[in-house]
Amino acid sequence: MARRASSNLHPGIIIGAVAAIVVAVIAGKSLISKKSASFGEVAKLSVSELLENGNSLRGNEYVIEGQIDEKLQWTTGRGQLVSVRIETPAGDEFVGIEIPNEFNKLNIDTKQKYSFRVKFRQGGIPVATGVNRL
Repeated sequence: MARRASSNLHPGIIIGAVAAIVVAVIAGKSLISKKSASFGEVAKLSVSELLENGNSLRGNEYVIEGQIDEKLQWTTGRGQLVSVRIETPAGDEFVGIEIPNEFNKLNIDTKQKYSFRVKFRQGGIPVATGVNRL
């Protein structure tokens, strides 16, 4: 009588499938939990310096992290102006940030935390050069 082929799965296939699933789960968790790229090479803004003399900051780049408090103005040609609530040791401070129209495709929501890379222009007005949702 002829021998019939075994219909059992080979142990190597089972081990390989389990290893692939474990790698996929670990990679997925790391990608999901990873926040957007930070602006690590840029200094964080000292709100006290801004309040003391914002015009002295012009031409410099800083990172501002905070929660969008309110959308103050929006125009298709110039972008939008938002109020950002920044937590400081002395209490919450509010900073207006101009977001140019090149970021119009982003859905900036109130009550959400963002990290802004800003460059100060004449008059001490921060203008966003990068936006990341936290």
